Amino acid sequence: MRTRLIAFLWLVSIPGITLAAPSAPTPILAERLTWVSPPTLPALRSAWLVGSESQPDLYLLRVKLAASGRIPPHTHPDDRWTTVLSGTLFVGFGATFEESRVVAIPVGAVYVAPAGVPHFVWAKAGDVEYQEMGKGPTGTVFIPAESTR
Repeated sequence: MRTRLIAFLWLVSIPGITLAAPSAPTPILAERLTWVSPPTLPALRSAWLVGSESQPDLYLLRVKLAASGRIPPHTHPDDRWTTVLSGTLFVGFGATFEESRVVAIPVGAVYVAPAGVPHFVWAKAGDVEYQEMGKGPTGTVFIPAESTR
C-alpha cells in the first residue's frame, strides 16, 4: 500500500500532469467553428468540434448540407452515429444513389452508418444540419462509379 502511495505522489509531482477538475465547462460555440467545403461538394460545409480525422480518439463533426445538396455513396472506416439538429436528412444505404431507397431522418433522430457500409445523404426538403460522432482515425471513401450532383 505504501508503495502505491509513493508512486501516486511521484506521478502527480511531474510537471504538466494535473488531476484537478476544470472549474467550469468550456463551451464549443458554433460561431467560432472553422467551416470547410470540399471543392467537389459545394453544398456541404463541415467543422470539427472535438478531435480530428487523424487522431485515434472520439470525434464530433458538425455538417451543414444546403437544400437539394447530395453526398454521393461513400464509406467510412469507423461506425458513425449521426444526430439531425435541424431540417430532415434523407439517407440511403447502397453503392448507388437511389432516391427511392432513402429514409427520412427528422430533427432529433439518430441513425448509425456502420463501418464500411456504403451510404448516401440528401437534403431533399431544405437545409439540414447534423452532427456525427465516431472514433478515429476516420475518413471518407467515395464509391468510384457515382458522380456528384
